[in-house]
Amino acid sequence: MKLTKSQIIRNLKSLPMIALGLLINAFAWVGFLIPAKVVGGGVTGASAIVFWTTDIPVWVTFLSANAILVLLGMRILGLKFALSSMFGIGAISLMFVFLPYFITEPLVNDRFMSALIGGALAGVGLGIAFVNGGNSGGTDIIALIITKYRNVTPGRVILYLDVLIIASSYFLNQEIETVMYGYVVMGVFAYSLDLVVEGAKQSYQFVIISKERDAIADRIGKETGRGVTFLKGYGWYTKSETEVLLVMSHKHDKQIILRIIAETDKNAFITVTKVSAVFGLNFNTLKY
Repeated sequence: MKLTKSQIIRNLKSLPMIALGLLINAFAWVGFLIPAKVVGGGVTGASAIVFWTTDIPVWVTFLSANAILVLLGMRILGLKFALSSMFGIGAISLMFVFLPYFITEPLVNDRFMSALIGGALAGVGLGIAFVNGGNSGGTDIIALIITKYRNVTPGRVILYLDVLIIASSYFLNQEIETVMYGYVVMGVFAYSLDLVVEGAKQSYQFVIISKERDAIADRIGKETGRGVTFLKGYGWYTKSETEVLLVMSHKHDKQIILRIIAETDKNAFITVTKVSAVFGLNFNTLKY
């Protein structure tokens, strides 16, 4: 599929945030997980196991495995996926090459703290990359393929895929503690990832009662691009019919809508409710 000029510009604008997310993810591995020999999941976790057993650098195994996975996922997720994946895989591979020159000693000596901090930072970093259309390859590719067709969070998909990788860490030193630390990383990572990704998708429902409803609806439509639905209502106190505005919006539109209402009618009656999901035009696509 050919990308339009606006799509290319939008994708380029998202690259700095993707790079930031991947930097945080790589920092979590190089600064906390790898020095403490705590196994996380995904291709990075498998690459770390290979490094500990053969001394092959993490970036070599990571880059080789992801080259295969990108080819497998390209046909399903399209050109944009291929470009963002190649950027993400290349960027994080370079980070795995250069970060060890700056981080030469473990940042935390306690393995449990390394697991907690490393898992949280890795999840937050990858979540930032996901929200901006990027990924770091590996099991992320499989997660994106599955979430394209099913209503399941990427963190949950990755959680299941990583169980086997972490369980295999037992054969490093035959210590069950190593496996348990790995599962701590997995749980914290999945929770942090979902927190960032689902938080970015947070939607709100506005119910607005105002005498200036037409002006409010007009401004919301023009300034946010959101649709407004008029519902028939009846005020029991006033014993008169009225019209109630119903608006669904994304998180980033919330403050704009509140500002519009405040500027148009300070006496408006408003309720704002968080909703777990919104499906339809300009929101999420219903999958089953």
